[in-house]
Amino acid sequence: DAGSSVEEMEFNWDEYLEDTGAIAAPHGSFKHVDTSLQNGFAPGMKLEVAVKSDQNTYWVATIITTCGQLLLLRYDGYGEDRKADFWCDIMTADLHPIGWCEQNKKILKVPEGIKDKIPDQEEFLQRVLKGACSAPANLLEGLHRGKNPLDLIAPGSRLELQNVRDSLEAWIVNVVENVGGRLKLRYEGLEDSDKFDQWLFYLDPFLHQVGWAAQHGYSLQPPLAIRSLKSEADWQEILKKVKEEEEESSVPTHLFKDKPVIGVHSFSEGMKLEAVDPMAPFVISPATVLKVYNEKYFMVEIDDLRPDRTTSQSYICHVNSAGIFPVQWSLKNGLHLIPPPGYPGQDFDWADYLKQCGAEAAPQSCFPSLTSDHGFKENMKLEAVNPVDPEEVCIATVTKLKESYLWLQLEGSKKPVPDCIVSVESMNIFPVGWCETNGYQLRPPRKAIVNKQKKIAVVQPEKQILSSRTVHDGLKNQEMNSSDSVVINGKYCCPKIYFNHRCFSGPYLNKGRIAELPQSVGPGNCVLVLKEVLTLLINAAYKPSRVLRELQLDEEAAWHGHGETLKAKYKGKSYRATVEVVRTADRVADFCRKTCIKLECCPNLFGPQMVLDKCSENCSVLTKTKYTHYYGKRKNKRIGRPPGGHSNLEVAMKKPNKRRKRRKHFFVHKKKRSSASVDNTPAGSPQGSGGEEEDEQDESELSHSLAQDRDKRKRKLRTFSFSDDENKPPSPKDIKAEVAEKLQLDSNPLEWSVADVVRFLKSTDCAPLARIFLDQEIDGQALLLLTLPTVQECMDLKLGPAIKLCHHIERVKLAFYQQFAN
Repeated sequence: DAGSSVEEMEFNWDEYLEDTGAIAAPHGSFKHVDTSLQNGFAPGMKLEVAVKSDQNTYWVATIITTCGQLLLLRYDGYGEDRKADFWCDIMTADLHPIGWCEQNKKILKVPEGIKDKIPDQEEFLQRVLKGACSAPANLLEGLHRGKNPLDLIAPGSRLELQNVRDSLEAWIVNVVENVGGRLKLRYEGLEDSDKFDQWLFYLDPFLHQVGWAAQHGYSLQPPLAIRSLKSEADWQEILKKVKEEEEESSVPTHLFKDKPVIGVHSFSEGMKLEAVDPMAPFVISPATVLKVYNEKYFMVEIDDLRPDRTTSQSYICHVNSAGIFPVQWSLKNGLHLIPPPGYPGQDFDWADYLKQCGAEAAPQSCFPSLTSDHGFKENMKLEAVNPVDPEEVCIATVTKLKESYLWLQLEGSKKPVPDCIVSVESMNIFPVGWCETNGYQLRPPRKAIVNKQKKIAVVQPEKQILSSRTVHDGLKNQEMNSSDSVVINGKYCCPKIYFNHRCFSGPYLNKGRIAELPQSVGPGNCVLVLKEVLTLLINAAYKPSRVLRELQLDEEAAWHGHGETLKAKYKGKSYRATVEVVRTADRVADFCRKTCIKLECCPNLFGPQMVLDKCSENCSVLTKTKYTHYYGKRKNKRIGRPPGGHSNLEVAMKKPNKRRKRRKHFFVHKKKRSSASVDNTPAGSPQGSGGEEEDEQDESELSHSLAQDRDKRKRKLRTFSFSDDENKPPSPKDIKAEVAEKLQLDSNPLEWSVADVVRFLKSTDCAPLARIFLDQEIDGQALLLLTLPTVQECMDLKLGPAIKLCHHIERVKLAFYQQFAN
């Protein structure tokens, strides 16, 4: 239904991890994902590049680093000197694989800058190209130029897939969809049926490029499951058609260069082992090596002792297949081994069983050694494929670890599944955020949906975004849910709360955004309705974090209501604070009025009373100065500072490399104020530009607070105390000290090397950061281009150290302009 789809779209990993207190499995633990992100070019590869000063000549260059379709190159001959390094775009630059000039009769000529270093061009080229790796020709020329290699496996591409259930024969599959290297495959000849579709990662050892079967002596035959759907003549006709179209639908060979190599096994027919069925990986069972095909492949069958059994659980394995273990492995690891169906009694004993079957156990030497060095830990979160329905990728929690195997609990699957047993090298597990990055729907946890449906505060018409059906369902849920609403029509039921946007909106709230809010919220449970009202107000502020600070509960104050945690986001930071909300209807009007007074707006701006024509407070004629009789005069020149410290406001810096989706709200932010809304604000009041000035002032105040409160922060994590002192303007002494701090430079910073920049930083209080500048190779020119956002994003610094660092960079810039700019 529509309601649940809205909830599904709203799932956010950052908030989920915060709410559950869990951590994500490290990205480095998913080697197949790392491999899929490589762009085909690697540092150290060589290519032939047009020389800038003479476009008719070319020279050999080495790739230093890659960034999407950009390559950083260095002409061979410069050695470790990076001053002539240059970036070029694969799509537009004149780049070619090694040997291209010779084939096309073009001139290879040493660039001017290194002529002196290379007296003998022929000898030099022979030396540097010996054993060198050329950049892939197909990524430099033709249709594939500049493309991410994974994009080359496009829908319509053909591959060969080995049949892993009953024989080693292969058959052609068509790529239906490619999601970050995870391929949806359909057997050739079944164009209209998705019944036999499979999902496999492109590096799966049983998936090959077209032509593999013929090269390795395997026949091309459709699997038994689909063979009866067409006649033999039809299948042969399909095969003939595929061979004719082979070139246009083939996938480049180099894509499979990182595929795991299958080694030689030492299993024999009849050997016993313990195994997990890959089609139902929930239990460990006794199994038998049913057949050995060759030195690479053998068939394993899960044991079933029932005389009347009709099906067998058999599948093809190789030496590195996941889910095969030596006899007694489960006992040694304290795990339960499920006896075979038809086994007499529940207490399974391997010695008795081997004697009863007259079989031998596969020796330990047949199995690869298992590692525990993989980075996964219990309770970590990741994304995993549901083995019962491979279309689904679910949130997974590591519930147990044994050597290199994980037990995963899947959340949100359409049908509940037991914990899955998965190898740490499985290509069906992915890091947190993989689905979002690749545009695939992650199954959200059910709990989150249920809770959110409970907590619906009804938004009344005018600017309503949700459909009336959704709102009706929400009210119905709320009435049915006795735990949330106790007595929905009694003392806990909040009346409608109206937003009277023509009233005076005070220094914190943006009048334009207030005008865009819904006409009213409610009726419903008091806590839920008031929480929704406060959230809407926070988001209608010039600076949401400031309004949250005004609303938060003062720790010294008497606590009569219900504590609710509210959030605000502002300039890349997240804030949260505990706000007191009343629980009974008789206190709602007084709560709204007092909240208005806290926010220094008209006491009727929001509340249970609708203002029709004229506000009873006559707020439209009052100017800011006359309006202070509601709030009393402040000692501090800066308005809006409540007395006492605010120690329960938390601020969390966002990690710069994580993108977060904006949460959906019941309102829309617009940059320009709606011209339709009547603004009765007096000319002297701080609406519009005044609010923006306050934003900037508050931003600097926050950074000042960060620097001052470092000791407090050590004691109380992510908690800031805001005192009145921090708002005082700097004294004349402070200003003089600042001027006296002017920097005198001995040399022009434009000419500074990386070592000079590092030396300068070591002379300041930012000496610990010098290492970053050395690693990032920041010279004088780059230093002068650095700004606060760049420093925060690229160096992953917290705000305090970033501001300090930028202060020193600004001193260098100022000295540069004064001493060298002329």
